[in-house]
Amino acid sequence: MTRIAISTKAAPDAIGAYSQAIKTGEIVYLSGQIGLNPATMELVADTFEKEIQQVFRNLESVCRASGGSLSSVVKMSVFLTDLGLFGEVNDIFANQFTPPFPARSVVGVNELPRGARVEIEAVLSIPKESS
Repeated sequence: MTRIAISTKAAPDAIGAYSQAIKTGEIVYLSGQIGLNPATMELVADTFEKEIQQVFRNLESVCRASGGSLSSVVKMSVFLTDLGLFGEVNDIFANQFTPPFPARSVVGVNELPRGARVEIEAVLSIPKESS
């Protein structure tokens, strides 16, 4: 099985020993993204909405570098430091995606890197004729 590392300057550089994404066949595994501005590597944390919007911009950039888009997402895992934000996350997902929605898990965690409140990882399916 061939594994191809995906990297783009349009998303934040990895802050650890991992790839932004790995593509194997028609499946792309995106590492978790937090709301870092790729130009400054600073967390966009004015409001939760701005933070999660930056997360989605980062995810979209990695999706595009992989040959897909957010519409290629089949599964997302959301990590929240405050499960009280679940309703807001759900509303944002409802506006970000159209049915059929990606499968999704939401997990409460004590802490995320750089003081982030949300981290999202994704799995894409990109048919060979699209890549």
